[in-house]
Amino acid sequence: MSEQEPVREAVRSYAARQPQLVAATGAWVTLVRTLLDDAGIDYLSVTGRTKSVASFAAKANRTEGGEPLYRDPLEQITDQIGVRVITYVHSDVAAVAELLDDELTILDDRDLGEEMARSGRFGYASRHLLVRGDDGEGHQELAGERASIQLRTVLQHAWAEFEHDIRYKGSVPEDAAADLDRRFTLAAGLIELADREFSTIRRRIQVAAPGSTPEAEADHIVGQELATFLAGHYSDAGWSHTDHYDWIAGLLAQLGIDTVDDLADLLTSVDADAVIRRMGYRYPAGAVRRLDDALLAIFGEQYVTLEGNNHRVPLLRARLEKLTTPET
Repeated sequence: MSEQEPVREAVRSYAARQPQLVAATGAWVTLVRTLLDDAGIDYLSVTGRTKSVASFAAKANRTEGGEPLYRDPLEQITDQIGVRVITYVHSDVAAVAELLDDELTILDDRDLGEEMARSGRFGYASRHLLVRGDDGEGHQELAGERASIQLRTVLQHAWAEFEHDIRYKGSVPEDAAADLDRRFTLAAGLIELADREFSTIRRRIQVAAPGSTPEAEADHIVGQELATFLAGHYSDAGWSHTDHYDWIAGLLAQLGIDTVDDLADLLTSVDADAVIRRMGYRYPAGAVRRLDDALLAIFGEQYVTLEGNNHRVPLLRARLEKLTTPET
């Protein structure tokens, strides 16, 4: 058997399995979005891609020192399914990683930004998790499936994509390479500084958030009005995904809660500290998630069965059980 035969066999096997991986990629994206939305963690996007057969073949054929880099390509090439989560600020990258650690089995966790920092350099900054689906409720179809999940901020993403396009799709004159490296390093340092400033801005706004909102013209609570109210009511909470303020405002309307004054009065009946203890948040729960749990604590099964909650009844019932189980 030639040295290339195991690689050819791996590529043939991968080509046969690739359609199944495409379906699994869609399921991974849905699962990660569901987990983030349920946790109330703010994010810009969650996307996925399945490695093409050509890309798999090229990687499987790589050598190092004249020897194959991958003796078992199907097992060792771990980015066959890739998911990318882009957040707004760096603290949310850590929150997403903690959440995924709660829900999935983490096989590997590399923070390339931290590795760069420890070496005293600036450059590519992204956190890479290799995860495996467990046989838990809501994602049985992914049990045993692996996925490479990349976590980065929107600024880190912009740097990485631009750097990749220039280096791999552009033509860099040899005499300009050193200057190009210096400029990319400078840009990476500025991006790290900007990420820190954005985090500081968010913290300052949360601390300074008003406790009440101006009168709204609508006959019900609207998303922006609710966002301002929640920033004051849950001043220690993280920001939530923009669309989720409008969504939970719709749930409030279904409950007949039409003004922020009514909402403020309602929330006085909730022991927020007890909810936090029972839910055991391991990540900075967003303001919408905090309100979601408060409404669940107040209305119970009535809240679970609202029309706007049809897509997440099992998740809500699991959380309701946490809220109603006596504390020990």
